[in-house]
Amino acid sequence: MKLHVRVGVALSAVALAALTACGSTAAPGTNSAPVGSSSSMSSTSANGGLHTASTDLGTILVNGAGMTVYFYGPDKAGETSSACTGPCASLWPAVSTTSAAPTIMGVTGKVGTITGVDGAKQVTLNGLPLYTYAADQKPGDTTGQGYGGIWWVVGTNGAKITSAPAATSTAPAQGGGGY
Repeated sequence: MKLHVRVGVALSAVALAALTACGSTAAPGTNSAPVGSSSSMSSTSANGGLHTASTDLGTILVNGAGMTVYFYGPDKAGETSSACTGPCASLWPAVSTTSAAPTIMGVTGKVGTITGVDGAKQVTLNGLPLYTYAADQKPGDTTGQGYGGIWWVVGTNGAKITSAPAATSTAPAQGGGGY
């Protein structure tokens, strides 16, 4: 087998392992490894500068850069940590803030924070942590909607939107764990 083919196969195996680990059902906080985020995919917002935007799913919550915000199904309202750890946290970066009291313009619900997997303050809405999706390429993308049956776009009422987008989603096929 040629070297470039073996390297490609090895890289594919590593990527698959990372994606399947994203849906780990381990208890929140059981992964103690720190998780970094790429500066191009970071969803950090200095004051929690979240707001609403109109998309094919209706009016939804977006971060300061206009990127779609999601809820993760395994998270439980009121928990003090995120259930999305390890490789999951790399694919689904936390919406973080430096503010002790972040605000979300145009959204009803209780806004708060928890300590995220990287130690930063992660923004919560109605007690649920908020995330963006690394595969969303531009503002308004909702490619993570319904991903694996556990990732949901956040509506202006602070609830998850469970409908499919009007346009065809480009999210990866939902098989196995859906991560």
